[in-house]
Amino acid sequence: MTTIEAHAPSAAHTGAPLARVADWVTTTDHKKIGRLYLATSAVAMLGALVVAALVALERIDAKTVTLPIESLTQLFSTYRFGLTFVVALPLLVGAGIAVVPLQLGARSLAFPRLAATGYWAWLVGSGLAIVAICANGGPNGGNKRFVDLFTLGAVVAIVGLVASIVALAASVLTARAPGMNMRRVPFFSWSILVMSLGLLVALPILVGDLLVLFAAHKYPSVSELSGNRAISSWASFGFTQPTTILFVIPVFGFLADAVATATHQRLKPRGAILAAIGLMLTAVFGAAVQAPVVIRTHFRGLSGGQKVSDLLPYALVHVLPLLGAFLALALVAAGLRAKPTVTAPLVFGLFAALLAVLGTAGGALNHIGDAGLVGTTFEEGAWLALMYAVVLATMGAVAHWGPKWWGRLLPLKATLPLALLGFLGAVLASVPMMIAGFADQPGAIFPAVEKGVDGVVKFNYSGPHALWNTLSFIGHALVLLTALAFLALAVRSFAKGERAGDDPWNGQTLEWATTSPAPQDNFADLHIVASAEPLLDLKTNRSDA
Repeated sequence: MTTIEAHAPSAAHTGAPLARVADWVTTTDHKKIGRLYLATSAVAMLGALVVAALVALERIDAKTVTLPIESLTQLFSTYRFGLTFVVALPLLVGAGIAVVPLQLGARSLAFPRLAATGYWAWLVGSGLAIVAICANGGPNGGNKRFVDLFTLGAVVAIVGLVASIVALAASVLTARAPGMNMRRVPFFSWSILVMSLGLLVALPILVGDLLVLFAAHKYPSVSELSGNRAISSWASFGFTQPTTILFVIPVFGFLADAVATATHQRLKPRGAILAAIGLMLTAVFGAAVQAPVVIRTHFRGLSGGQKVSDLLPYALVHVLPLLGAFLALALVAAGLRAKPTVTAPLVFGLFAALLAVLGTAGGALNHIGDAGLVGTTFEEGAWLALMYAVVLATMGAVAHWGPKWWGRLLPLKATLPLALLGFLGAVLASVPMMIAGFADQPGAIFPAVEKGVDGVVKFNYSGPHALWNTLSFIGHALVLLTALAFLALAVRSFAKGERAGDDPWNGQTLEWATTSPAPQDNFADLHIVASAEPLLDLKTNRSDA
């Protein structure tokens, strides 16, 4: 048995009606599957950002409720579920599917039909979940039937993502070019593998919890978990830190590839960078225990044994991922001393990595009991930093690898300002929420509006609370503007922009060794790898000759 399946016949070449549409619907070409993920989640991103802006707008006036009170539950649920599992994670999965086989020198993705099936399952499940939320279902929803529909829709969507992640992990493990051992895997592909291994542990746990909650809600006599708020109390670990820290692991792999490409040099110390990225995998233990791993309040008054019992799991779940993120950023950024060429992917990647470190640090601080941040908007600020890190990194990935998919370039002068605008918006959206958390502005992952509205959108505390929430609203609006402008620029440029050569960035890894756009089977010749930078080796040998 092989993990590389034969391609299905392309409908575009059979003369069938609607051949182009049928070709995309039935495709097993990893580049098309990846772009389907990217395009769909990009459209969903616009809707999720509008909802995020509405939530922030509602909080500006802390004394009144502007939006219809019955809609607030749906808005908060769409905000959290949408940005997490309809936008951020699918963006990363799509980028990975479209890029990883090319980086590995493979002619196909491992299990391409599984990946394609995963996309359609995610699309259908996400659609059902969002429809259910809009119909007063979802976490804390008031319509029992649609609460059930949301739970099943979320399960289908997450199972679809898991299927595609399996194909990604199998590709890195089994479909590498001859000579490419694990030490020679490109940084981005390595980070995708690390993320995939973590999510293959965390997401099935979340799916299992959702299925139990579905059964308990549908048959309330079976279990005490029969209320519509059980999703908030039993499955919220899948929508917050440290689970979402796993999402940003590829951000550092992308930055490492971008720095190496921009400096035209081998990025060292390679082993240390790979280890730092791998260290972030320890965040998966937080999802495994399905409960907050915290340092208890009044820590100084605890006995020695109690302190150790708090510190050891806290260090494993929160400190080690933060250490890995910090080391990965520091080690990769050290390569910038080689005077890199300033490119949009490099700037996007650097800003995304800074946000990822901020969100990871925020997740660690939020779980220190004496900080008094539990139940405040601080958690939301950290979560937003992670989600927007993924958004910016994906924009950078599209700018970087888009020429390999479409054969055309994004203009640098138009793309660089968008990186700056997006970073500014992400900082304004997240950091004020973290500051407001220190001021005890209440927050919740899935707030119950009927009893908790006074604590979510109506509150009072000393300090300029209107300022923090206004800044957050402006930040969401700027990210939305960035997303709209970037999508418009990408559509126009990849359709009619400047044509890219096969190697427009003077790259080092194998994706730049094939034509632009890459053919369905990626490579005409099988490449034998002798180092982590095989294309750089080939160029060096040619110049020596």
